[in-house]
Amino acid sequence: MKILFGTNNPNKLREIRAILSGHYEVLSLKDIQLDMDVDETEPTLEGNAILKATSFYKAAKIPCFSDDTGLEVASINGAPGVKSARYAGEHCSSKDNIVKLLGALEDKTDRSACFRTIVAFCDGKNTYTFEGRIDGHITKDERGSNGFGYDPVFQPDGLQETFAQLDPDFKNSISHRGKAIQAFAQFLLTYKRV
Repeated sequence: MKILFGTNNPNKLREIRAILSGHYEVLSLKDIQLDMDVDETEPTLEGNAILKATSFYKAAKIPCFSDDTGLEVASINGAPGVKSARYAGEHCSSKDNIVKLLGALEDKTDRSACFRTIVAFCDGKNTYTFEGRIDGHITKDERGSNGFGYDPVFQPDGLQETFAQLDPDFKNSISHRGKAIQAFAQFLLTYKRV
């Protein structure tokens, strides 16, 4: 089955293809020459994931899934949350976001956090959502060079390493995105397009 992953993020595409390899042919926007972005204007992760999946489906007419992911830090009221990718500003880098986050946590003793991913799948008739979550905390400094985004400062509960220090296959097996995609993959095993 061919499904479209509605993202322009090459890191996410690489992770998803690794997780779903052997089961589905995951097409990228580039594969189908769809040069399109969808502004994440919804106030929730679920809203943004649905908005992107339905928008890309309408443009491509191929069953499509999209995700939205947020890092939620307890002591700063769940920030950066839905604005995780743009936490330090509209055209900021991951490094800018990390610097701002570590600054916001400088005087905080509670550094607990969670990553949440919502995957939305649209087939033109129905839209389905799947959630993945992993709990952990924000480290005081960056560690590791794997991964992307906040991975160098997020340490999952029960581990001594940050996401950026983990083997990518292991990270995919325990991560928020991995869990959401696994739930989605389980759904696809029994999915019949109406």
